[in-house]
Amino acid sequence: MPTPNNGLITETNRQYYEGAQGFITTGTNVPYVTTFNTDLVFGNNNPNNVDYALNNFKVYTSPTGFPGSFEELISNYYVVNNEIWLTGTLVADVYLVVQLKILSGGNYGDPSDPSSYAYGNVVEKNYGGYSYITLNDIVNNFLVGYVGTGKIVNSVKRTDVIFHAKRSMQEFSYDTLKSVKSQELNIPPSLSVVIPQDYVNYVSMSWIDMSGVKHIIYPANNLTINPYENPIQDSSGVPVQDNFDDNIEGTSLTEERWKTNGARYLSYDANNFVGNWNNGDTWLQNAAYGTRYGLDPQYSNANGCFTINDREGKISFSSDLVGKLIVLEYISDGLAYDMDSKVPKMAEEAMYAYIIHAIVSTRANQPEYLVQRLKQERTAKLRNAKIRLSNIKLEEITQVLRGQSKWIKH
Repeated sequence: MPTPNNGLITETNRQYYEGAQGFITTGTNVPYVTTFNTDLVFGNNNPNNVDYALNNFKVYTSPTGFPGSFEELISNYYVVNNEIWLTGTLVADVYLVVQLKILSGGNYGDPSDPSSYAYGNVVEKNYGGYSYITLNDIVNNFLVGYVGTGKIVNSVKRTDVIFHAKRSMQEFSYDTLKSVKSQELNIPPSLSVVIPQDYVNYVSMSWIDMSGVKHIIYPANNLTINPYENPIQDSSGVPVQDNFDDNIEGTSLTEERWKTNGARYLSYDANNFVGNWNNGDTWLQNAAYGTRYGLDPQYSNANGCFTINDREGKISFSSDLVGKLIVLEYISDGLAYDMDSKVPKMAEEAMYAYIIHAIVSTRANQPEYLVQRLKQERTAKLRNAKIRLSNIKLEEITQVLRGQSKWIKH
């Protein structure tokens, strides 16, 4: 009797790399069960229906299975719980392939019809997933390993575990987990881009030159500001209200002045100012930053600048960055997709320690020595997780330190 496969890897190499799974049909009254790590999303089986675009896969058939012989299956199937059910008159012993959408389009489309390929990025999102565990699995594992008779926690509601698991995910995301995300964007003529949907705080901002090299953009919060409210005032300076007794909001003059003139205040090198300084605003001219008294690091910037506009939910840029390609790196709290959020396996033990301490410490009549012990374990395991996730490599540090031995010629 063969030994069952209890390993953690459940996809075949074909499923993981190509995002495809094949079957030999036996008829139309049996399910063809897909076993991808990614669930099938089914909108419609007719390409002329708008919901067809919701599908994260395509289905192909071939009488021989040879490359170039596959055709997209249209209309004659439906999907229920990752099961492909065939309809119509499809005969047995036909090669059937389910292809998740992939950037390359896959290998089963018609070369004369590019639209038949399965273009998308579903497969790529699964790459590297083995190094993570979902928050839902964290909760399930905790209930199995830490809750029950003879354990520290005799019983606990699943909702309580979920609450503390989410809180730990948030706290870990800020300074422990690798939850830094990035977006590549172009700066439009409006000089503003919308803050990402799962944005918590920014890490860095850079514009990318034609060689692909990044240039750091620094915030201009110490030079200007985005006012949160801009009430229109009457001749006496009193805010004007509308028919609903709310202040009437206008546009920000501060922002308009910064967009018009602000960029040149920061666009200079160590010896030369750029721009006309005889415009009535003489504070930088009189201080002569970068020329008369040397560079002031907070102003020595030729890469433009940005501000966070909380009023509009946007990031605003100086006018010298219009049309440039930028990369925004930012922190998310890791909970944007609820229980499907991913946790690095290197931080799994630290998360269990956080949850059990949070549960015990919030219960009445718990021994203080137990609470303190769990707190110390939580701190130690969190520290270990930070060290593991810092991804320090001795060879890379050695390569950097080799530069310390270089002779500097005068």
